[in-house]
Amino acid sequence: MNSSSVNLLLSAYNCSNKLEINNCFNEKIFHSIGCYKNKKWIANILPFELLKLNIKQAIDLIATLSESEIFFEFFPPEIQTPNYGDNWGRFANYIEINNRAISQMQNNKSCCGIINMIKLLPAIPPSAKSWANCIILSQIFPNIYGDGYTKAINIENSIYGIKLNCGYSANVIDYCLEDKIKSEEQLRAFNLLAHFRGIKTGFRTVISADQIKVVYPQYEENFNWNNEKHVELYINEHAKLVKLGFEAIFVDSAKHIGGYEMGNYTGVGALPQYHQAQYIFHEIRSRSNCQSIAIVGEKTNDDFIRYQNLGMNAGTDFIFGDDFNEVKNLSHKMKYNRTYAPGITIENDNYEGGMTYEQRLNRIRNALFGYEFASDKLASFMQTNDIFPLRYDTNTHHIMMSNPNYSTDGTAESHIENLFTKDDGRNYNRQVGELFAHALCL
Repeated sequence: MNSSSVNLLLSAYNCSNKLEINNCFNEKIFHSIGCYKNKKWIANILPFELLKLNIKQAIDLIATLSESEIFFEFFPPEIQTPNYGDNWGRFANYIEINNRAISQMQNNKSCCGIINMIKLLPAIPPSAKSWANCIILSQIFPNIYGDGYTKAINIENSIYGIKLNCGYSANVIDYCLEDKIKSEEQLRAFNLLAHFRGIKTGFRTVISADQIKVVYPQYEENFNWNNEKHVELYINEHAKLVKLGFEAIFVDSAKHIGGYEMGNYTGVGALPQYHQAQYIFHEIRSRSNCQSIAIVGEKTNDDFIRYQNLGMNAGTDFIFGDDFNEVKNLSHKMKYNRTYAPGITIENDNYEGGMTYEQRLNRIRNALFGYEFASDKLASFMQTNDIFPLRYDTNTHHIMMSNPNYSTDGTAESHIENLFTKDDGRNYNRQVGELFAHALCL
């Protein structure tokens, strides 16, 4: 993709397009071990240390960590996504970051989640020799109730209800810059910078009809899978995001498409029919002119052909990665299917607490190394909590269902500082970094 969006972003913040080496984190740089050292990222940190940077400092740091080991004084004119073939999604590590939770929160408002995601990019390990790391953003579309606003800790403001046909979430975009850089260009800039870091990107979406609203200039209406105009809008809204550089779509409640195993369905409203979902996923790929999109489904079972024929590449929650031999045996079982396989869940978006750091690290270790050959690795699924531990009185599901401001002094900086744990979180982040360091050359 043409990288002019990055320069637009710098200009919008009145920053020079000329990049400068950022050596402030030299002692925190981790690198791949075993073949070469040019895959680099920042670890042994708290997220606040990066999120307090301004956008110029963050982009300078991204340029300083260049995998090519060439420092570009100006951002390269063309950036390509890491290329792992059309079925890369079958093998990737998906790391969902709640970009609403790390947004700038002040005066009951929240915004700029995509800007803070750019600042956090240096702390996400780049892709390995044999497989990709992929960030999944929790929010792109506006949520139905209270988008752009913080709410009290005990008041629902669910990220699982979305609006279509009205742009992107005020939690995510810096709309104060809309006259200088449009929302689409802000998203494109994030994707370009992630690709420069050697990371793929995607976003979470929903398919439960009563969790979707369609917005028109004068009114809005409930989504209906039997309404052809709604289906076309759904396809086009998702294809538009792929054209902006996103390459993965995480589909909430995907297991239940076509009314399958509805006894455990926790969504609200009707789901697309099986053949309809096939059409939707096919058309998103076709209309975006990107056949390599990874379609990932929430939850799976052993009816693997069902999901593969839907056009999916991986599914969550088939096994949790506690047992190394279980992971390795599943890898061996699925090694001849290069299109679809169930994945290893470290933590899912419904997690409400209880897992120790040791258990979490063990699951990550098994997911990264549970195979005979690296080319047979299974996909894995992680949350913000698996890289940057959240404070003890919250959890992954809570910040998906609500949008609390944890500031103690009213400043946006205080929220970011208090969202995460302190010294133990730093030490945990260091240990995660050590695991990835040994995996990236495989």
